[in-house]
Amino acid sequence: MTDEVSAFGSRLSACRQSAGLSQEELAARAGLSIRALSNLERGRTRWPHPDSVHRLADALGLCGKARQEFAAAADRRLISHWSGSLTAPHSRPLLVDSGRTVPRQLPGSVRHFVGRKRELMALLRPRDDTGTGSAAAQILALVGMAGVGKTALAVRWAHIVAGEFPDGQLYVNLRGYDSEQPMAAGDALAGFLRALGVPGPDVPSDTDECAAMYRSLLAGRRILVLLDNARRVEQVRPLLPGSPGCVTLVTSRDALAGLVARDGAVRLDLSLLPPAEATELLRALIGDRVDACPDAAEALAARCAWLPLALRLAAELAAARPAASLRELDTELADQGQRLDRLDADGDPRTAIRAVFSWSYRHLEPDAARAFRMLSLATGTDVDRFAAAAVIGGGSERASQLVDQLRRAHLLQATVPGRLSMHDLLRAYGKELTAACDAAAERRSALTRLFDYYLQTTAAAMHTLFPIDVSGQPPVSTAAASPPTDHPAAARAWLDAERENLVLATAHAAAHGWPCHAIRLASCLFRYFDVGGHLAQAVTLHSHARGAARQLSDRAAEAAALTSLGVVSLRQGRLRRAACHFRQAVRLCEEAGDRGGEARALVDLGLVELRRGRYQQGRRIIELGAVAYRDVGDRSGEARALANLGILERHLGRCSQASQCLLQALAICRATGDRLSQAPVLTNLGLVDLQRGQYEQAVGRHRAALALFREAGNRNGEAHSLSNLGIAELRWRRYRDAKEHLRDASALFRETSDTAGQAEALNGLGQLFLATGEPGQARAQHTAALELTSPKADKYEHARAHEGLGHCYQASEDPGRAVRHWQQALALYVELGAREAGNVRAQLAAAGNRLPAC
Repeated sequence: MTDEVSAFGSRLSACRQSAGLSQEELAARAGLSIRALSNLERGRTRWPHPDSVHRLADALGLCGKARQEFAAAADRRLISHWSGSLTAPHSRPLLVDSGRTVPRQLPGSVRHFVGRKRELMALLRPRDDTGTGSAAAQILALVGMAGVGKTALAVRWAHIVAGEFPDGQLYVNLRGYDSEQPMAAGDALAGFLRALGVPGPDVPSDTDECAAMYRSLLAGRRILVLLDNARRVEQVRPLLPGSPGCVTLVTSRDALAGLVARDGAVRLDLSLLPPAEATELLRALIGDRVDACPDAAEALAARCAWLPLALRLAAELAAARPAASLRELDTELADQGQRLDRLDADGDPRTAIRAVFSWSYRHLEPDAARAFRMLSLATGTDVDRFAAAAVIGGGSERASQLVDQLRRAHLLQATVPGRLSMHDLLRAYGKELTAACDAAAERRSALTRLFDYYLQTTAAAMHTLFPIDVSGQPPVSTAAASPPTDHPAAARAWLDAERENLVLATAHAAAHGWPCHAIRLASCLFRYFDVGGHLAQAVTLHSHARGAARQLSDRAAEAAALTSLGVVSLRQGRLRRAACHFRQAVRLCEEAGDRGGEARALVDLGLVELRRGRYQQGRRIIELGAVAYRDVGDRSGEARALANLGILERHLGRCSQASQCLLQALAICRATGDRLSQAPVLTNLGLVDLQRGQYEQAVGRHRAALALFREAGNRNGEAHSLSNLGIAELRWRRYRDAKEHLRDASALFRETSDTAGQAEALNGLGQLFLATGEPGQARAQHTAALELTSPKADKYEHARAHEGLGHCYQASEDPGRAVRHWQQALALYVELGAREAGNVRAQLAAAGNRLPAC
């Protein structure tokens, strides 16, 4: 244990005792585990995380000089820890107790990286050398023309300095110069949030909300952010961290003047390789032939305009033709360049790279040339070998041979094992060629084969994971070769790998003449995006499906897309927007005569009304949905309706009716083999058992639900099951088990950024501590829950926190405070129509007899 750590632990302990807080109370306020806090005070945690230091300072109420001194006790040690050599790209990452995800997203460095020493030194120079002590996050902009090597330099630099950023490195290709698929800032933010450990259900669909959450997660952390291939400042600005410990490097063909002027970015212009470095790159790539004929090597480098991308392509052709001299190759390239110069003779160095592309392309056999043109049409950021075979056509074995030829010619790159990508300049060049060489019908056939492959494999994967959802859908063509998806792990892995491509394919299909593919892809993928919590992408997916349905004037399909959008809004707590989507869907289904779609929208609309506390209105709507499900013979849908009616009856305190509805729903789920829907039904049956005082049975239900949620990989459901299990064990007076499960639930809710769920677990811990005679610790838990929630957004848990605090103050013989908290709890319970209102009224009546006279 170092003296610095010992000093920090001593200061933390002294500040806590001065504030009159126990370790449990401070841990609850700071959102840390008691073990983590204890380890900090004892000096057992070697490197306290900056975010933990910030949380503790807030929880202790430190401000001004006291706060600065508290933070400095950690900062001195952190500075020494982070000041290692910049040339150690694999420095050991910072070890912390927070359990936060540390992203490592940097792509691999390019092979045979040479030169750029001046630019590397400029990037490696201390980034805040102004002496102003700016608290702003630092931004570097690396700009230059296409093919000049911006990405290679940026990734090289990022690997060198990675050890400076122990909290992780984030990377995204913004695809700024793709003609149809530039990445929106919101999509990039959603990817970053998932990389930082935010589960899909908690990723906001609104870009501003995403950006706020992103900046909050990066506060107090040291993270490197690499934003590659940006086109506009607007694409970049939402992705900028606000923490001074973070550094952002942006690469772009644009000068990004707005980023420099408004955001204080430091710009470095990357020019062509110096002739000597260009020749050095050729030497690294093709060896002794450069030394054997240095003049020809220099001429070849000049013919490539000293662009790294062009040099690599030229070197590959030279390596493929060992019998030809470099002078012969240079002469051949000159002849091809003259032909292109006649079309574009403005002296732009980009003309030279087109000449190199043309030179590489001209040496392909006809089938490989056609494969290159077809692959340039692919809608995804990269493709697997099956998708490549689909878009090329002619069988998977022949496609594999052609792909190998394109890879050897450096016209196609392997990104990660099993996936292929194409440089955006090459993609643009390929599209030029296919527009000139291939009939429109052939281009359409290539994309149709690709969309058929995506739809076919998606349907197979979804049938493996969610057979109930796709059992009634029409069969999909199985003409294309596809990966095995008959095992749940393989099916989920394929969907995870292709998720972004599937959204892009749906968007392209909807906008360019394949509306049926767009509709079916979105419909087929609904459950995967919903359960996985990929809500921001789900909005994009279903919005495109809605647009495709409108093209076809297909009211039923538009209603299905609206219902899916409504479910996303419901998951995000946007109840008004969800209700609007569901009502529009009901109207369209009525016009189309689609009783099944109408049933689905009605049951979901009823659930919205239940969440709003409008129980009778919710009951009427759900019952209408149940009738519609019975009319079309949809047993799984009927189970959903019955389960929602059971939830409603439970909220009204009618346990017999609730149990009857839920048991009917469970029986249907078991009869149809719908394991996914059994877990929430079992959860609600456990809550009914708890209301009846049947604690042992309630524990059994929650354990069964917990196992099913874990089997499905549903972390949010797992957290709620742990919380419910803890409450049931508390009522059963199994206090040790209750504490373990409630603490596990609180930690999992914190990891998933579910504040309402975390408040639920904290309120449970408050009840536990009060039951075990520890009112001080109970008060700390309820206070933390109160601070996490809002009386507008989280009425129920906010009310529970007030009710719990009332009991704590009653136990400490402070009836005035107890009454004030109970009054606030009562107002919220009445607004919700919750049965707990009666219990609080009784407490107020009893407390009123003991209040001192005014």
